Amino acid sequence: MTSDRLKGLVFPVLALLALEAAARITHLRSDSLAAPSEIVMAFGEALGDGSLLQATRDTLVSAFAGLAIGGSIGLLFGVALGMIPVLDRLMEVTIEAIRPIPSVALLPIALIAMGFGYRMEIVIVAFACVWPLLIFTRAAVGGIEPRLIEVAKALRLSTDARVTKIIIPAALPRIFIAFRLAAGIALIVAVTVEIAINPLGLGAAIMTAQQALRPDLMLAYLVWIGVVGFALNAALVFAQQRLFGRAAMVEELR
Repeated sequence: MTSDRLKGLVFPVLALLALEAAARITHLRSDSLAAPSEIVMAFGEALGDGSLLQATRDTLVSAFAGLAIGGSIGLLFGVALGMIPVLDRLMEVTIEAIRPIPSVALLPIALIAMGFGYRMEIVIVAFACVWPLLIFTRAAVGGIEPRLIEVAKALRLSTDARVTKIIIPAALPRIFIAFRLAAGIALIVAVTVEIAINPLGLGAAIMTAQQALRPDLMLAYLVWIGVVGFALNAALVFAQQRLFGRAAMVEELR
């Protein structure tokens, strides 16, 4: 597995070397592009003065808070809709009418209601994170083996006990996959909101570098966002494999 991952680095390394060579040969001077070596130097500059860590903190605070709020709402509604088919049918039109609305389309309303800052960004991220958890959880709960539900009824378990002891454990592998998807969405939406309107975080840092005609710094932030996203997904994949083992991979392939 480790050798396969190392082989996966061959193409990126070769591409970076080719880009560096092309930049030096052509004596690149651009307001939108920079040589990889210049990007690395700009990254070191941003890391040294603390601006990179501060921007990362601001983005992750909004992304994680929105993920926690939106994920919790999506999980609760998903369980309810999966357990109560009548409620699912009643809410289907409403959910399918609201779900396609792009989260960034709510920016004008959120800005008027809450102004700039964390609250506005967290609300937008939460809205985007509701849907993966809701849809996956509803499908996971609805697809639970009926005999498990019959056993819960035979044992006369309360609704709370049925949810915590039967439904959630049975649906958890698929719910965790939805959480991974929502985590990626949270980071994307947070950065998008910052680029579009909110003056904090990595997105705002990209726009500031662009306005200062610093393509090296702008691309350094862009690459860093990719690194943060990769690290976040790798951590969640590791947790998923530790928690569920082979069952996690089977669910992911369905």
